[in-house]
Amino acid sequence: MAVTLRSSGWWQHWRRRWSARDGSRILLLLLLLGSGQGPRQVGAGQAFEYLKREHSLSKPYQGVGTGSSSLWNLMGNAMVMTQYIRLTPDMQSKQGALWNRVPCFLRDWELQVHFKIHGQGKKNLHGDGLAIWYTKDRMQPGPVFGNMDKFVGLGVFVDTYPNEEKQQEAQKRRYSPGVQRVFPYISVMVNNGSLSYDHERDGRPTELGGCTAIVRNLHYDTFLVIRYAKRHLTIMMDIDGKHEWRDCLEVPGVRLPRGYYFGTSSITGDLSDNHDVISLKLFELTVERTPEEEKLHRDVFLPSVDNMKLPEMTVPMQPLSGLALFLIVFFSLVFSVFAIVIGVILYNKWQEHSRKRFY
Repeated sequence: MAVTLRSSGWWQHWRRRWSARDGSRILLLLLLLGSGQGPRQVGAGQAFEYLKREHSLSKPYQGVGTGSSSLWNLMGNAMVMTQYIRLTPDMQSKQGALWNRVPCFLRDWELQVHFKIHGQGKKNLHGDGLAIWYTKDRMQPGPVFGNMDKFVGLGVFVDTYPNEEKQQEAQKRRYSPGVQRVFPYISVMVNNGSLSYDHERDGRPTELGGCTAIVRNLHYDTFLVIRYAKRHLTIMMDIDGKHEWRDCLEVPGVRLPRGYYFGTSSITGDLSDNHDVISLKLFELTVERTPEEEKLHRDVFLPSVDNMKLPEMTVPMQPLSGLALFLIVFFSLVFSVFAIVIGVILYNKWQEHSRKRFY
């Protein structure tokens, strides 16, 4: 016997319960479930973002190690845990870093950093913070939050200890900076390799700007966003547990080359903290440009900031190899012998010509 669904009792029952509102909810749910694989719109139709997995890292932290086949490399005291990657433990004199092995050739991008800073230290008895990098060189340990000084590229610092203020207090001098800063503090620095980070002044002489970010010992997630699009560098944060981005700073006219590396690092001294990275997610931004902007936004080969004079790099001369030195000496001798022979020939001809004139 044929069964007609529309005339059956259960169909009539579910048809009455089904409404346009329910259909909208199901459609919205399906769109949300599928949105993780496609682009997401950013900024009122101005850009779309695409997750770049070769530059991203999240649990269960596959592709992290010390070998050449890994996408991410650990350095120093950094170690992989089940729920996070710990750059430094809450112990004195530790240093660790995490670096992407793949250079980034994106023109416009956004890096979302999920991190946590916590420890046993009380107020102003903890340190030193962590840094997020986009630099020419990678895996280079040093004094700047665990990375090399005089780096080439971009550094974003989450500084948790006020060195300048404490030094002034130790000298029994009143601390009176031009602009009062409350720590923890986020600051930004662009370097072409000629500038040193001033630890004693918490990087104040070379910073492009910054903001206060109370990020220690919080019971909810903390996030930081670094967005670079159309020569604009923007820093935003979500540190209040409200799942809302809050502006930190925006710097126009920032020129960063392509082909640099992303990384994050941390260091502890006499004071310490746990510095953990939960995830790093890089998105490619597709941004519309006018023909005039296309001409202005050409690739650069050295980091710079408009209206900010960076000292020029003094590149030391490389020592000559043995082969190069031999070739230089050899060709110099050949040229000298050739010049002498030509000189002798010309001199003899001149003398012969002179004798013909007298006779």
